[in-house]
Amino acid sequence: MTERQPQQPAGGLRTVYADLHIHIGRTEKGAPVKITGSRDLTFYNIAKEASERKGIELIGIIDCHSPAVQDEIEAYLESGDMTLQQGGGIRYKNTTVILGSEIEVKDPGCNEAHVLVYMPTLDAMKQFTSWMSRHMANVGLSTQRIRVPARVLQEEAVHRGGLFVPAHVFTPHKGIYGSVSERMEALLDLDGIAAVELGLSADTEMAGHISELDRYTFVTNSDAHSLAKIGREYNELQLAAPSFEELALALARQHGRRVAANYGLNPRLGKYHRSYCASCEEIVDESGTAAERCPYCGSLKLVRGVMDRIMHIADRTEPLVPGYRPPYRYQVPLEFIPGLGNRTLEKLLSRFGTEMSILHEASYEELAAAAGDKVARYIVLAREGQLETDVGGGGRYGRVRQLS
Repeated sequence: MTERQPQQPAGGLRTVYADLHIHIGRTEKGAPVKITGSRDLTFYNIAKEASERKGIELIGIIDCHSPAVQDEIEAYLESGDMTLQQGGGIRYKNTTVILGSEIEVKDPGCNEAHVLVYMPTLDAMKQFTSWMSRHMANVGLSTQRIRVPARVLQEEAVHRGGLFVPAHVFTPHKGIYGSVSERMEALLDLDGIAAVELGLSADTEMAGHISELDRYTFVTNSDAHSLAKIGREYNELQLAAPSFEELALALARQHGRRVAANYGLNPRLGKYHRSYCASCEEIVDESGTAAERCPYCGSLKLVRGVMDRIMHIADRTEPLVPGYRPPYRYQVPLEFIPGLGNRTLEKLLSRFGTEMSILHEASYEELAAAAGDKVARYIVLAREGQLETDVGGGGRYGRVRQLS
């Protein structure tokens, strides 16, 4: 296996790949955490997958508020299989786990929205769990409704040293912009937001239509419900070390720490990119408008897609991308590559070590030698943002078009 070292930015910082939104499906004893998550998604398995196969050095597990999960973390710390990371986080081999929680808020007169909270230490997360348990029906499960106003939750998180990040903000299912309000300030204190998660169907330019977002660092995360989905969207950070403290500096763009690039699906591949008719099950095509009726059957049962929602609430006709904003690179996950099955993926991993090495570092010639010319062409074209795609919507992902 070829050893590949990450690039070393100037100033003592280095490149760290980060995916900050991974769910736990079950505890190791089989107790449910995220009902819709895979049973293989345990705390340990996520850390192992990120370290050994994905090549992701900073991973945010956002169900660490569950007391049963906390018991598992303590057991791994006591056994020495995991260690406390200086600066915050839990270290397993080549990966630091950032302890997080996804929580559902619902203010009076509003729809539901999801937010992410990251805590610096296990003790801080335990104390946060204790507070949430007084306002939540079942604190052991993922993404549960909390019975306090969104601003109260935000104040608690920030007061305890946490990072508060609105989740998948544009999606029609429980994104703040997508289903709650035209502006975040209606729900949250804008000064208490550490970053904004774009979600799978939006990119930087699309978000640039909303001036309220100009001040924030964007993150792109997988929201993985299975091990395979880890790293389908991720971030390239410049940090001195993979830790909570360094992540906080990067989100705040302080002392040279920063998000250097967002890697995400081309929004056309996102399953909520375009509006969808629940009656005739058609996706509104590129020439469609943000009308209230389906252009195909006339039904009013439209689920407004991310692009159409952004155009509806935009306060700019042209997007503005601030000078500090890093590039948003369209990264097609390996599972989307036609002809790249499990056997071929194992060949590539055997040769290059991790998925990050395959996606970012392996040359066309190296890829072709391991997986054949066509797969190599797909990967290199995806790396360059040149793959053609069919649009997604209505809960269905888009597709990469076959090469001729």
